[in-house]
Amino acid sequence: MSNHKNHLWLRWTLANGLAELLGLGSTFAVIGFLVSKIDTGRITGILFSFALTVASGAIEATLVGLAQAWAMRPWFPAIGRFAWWRATLVGALLGYVLGYLPSTLMSMGETAGQAAQVEPPQWVTLLLAAGLGAAAGAVLSFAQWLVLRRKARRAGSWIPANMLAWACGMPVIFWGMDLAFKVGARYISPLQTNISPQQYIVPLLVVGGAVLLAGLVVGAIHGTFLVRMRAKAS
Repeated sequence: MSNHKNHLWLRWTLANGLAELLGLGSTFAVIGFLVSKIDTGRITGILFSFALTVASGAIEATLVGLAQAWAMRPWFPAIGRFAWWRATLVGALLGYVLGYLPSTLMSMGETAGQAAQVEPPQWVTLLLAAGLGAAAGAVLSFAQWLVLRRKARRAGSWIPANMLAWACGMPVIFWGMDLAFKVGARYISPLQTNISPQQYIVPLLVVGGAVLLAGLVVGAIHGTFLVRMRAKAS
């Protein structure tokens, strides 16, 4: 791989990782803050929470879309920043709808009086996360592919590239969230009423590290496909 290809891959991977850290991290923070203010014991509260969660995906989409547009700009000058951001936003919002719909329906079922769902073993959760990531990757990248196909040769590989990338990245996020919950249980007692901000630091660092790692993994994988696309266009 030549120097310019290495530069593209490294620039893309780092931009994607940092953007996911800031974007997805901010999205999680907004979701956690807003949903905590909503009464999710009612159907209307669950639906409102779902709508806010999907809308908050615009934060991640904006930061990731703009970061990716900056990273690829020297090698794909024909792709406009606004076009790439818009495609990323559309894909992200659709992905959030599909990603949060199952848990929303389960919450509505529990509220309606159905039996609570039993949490599966971690390996099953991570396997399901990989499947969810593959499906989400297809949704997330479809609008981007519509932009790429006009400007790059063999852009059809972009959708499977994102499916593979998110099939690897999504389990990292789920693993990090589970680990943060377990770590948080060591620092915060269930009977404790006054929780200091310092007690949240370690769990938040775990989540942040997992999101950064997932962003780097995802960027490294579909960045490799992007480099090959650029090579075909040369």
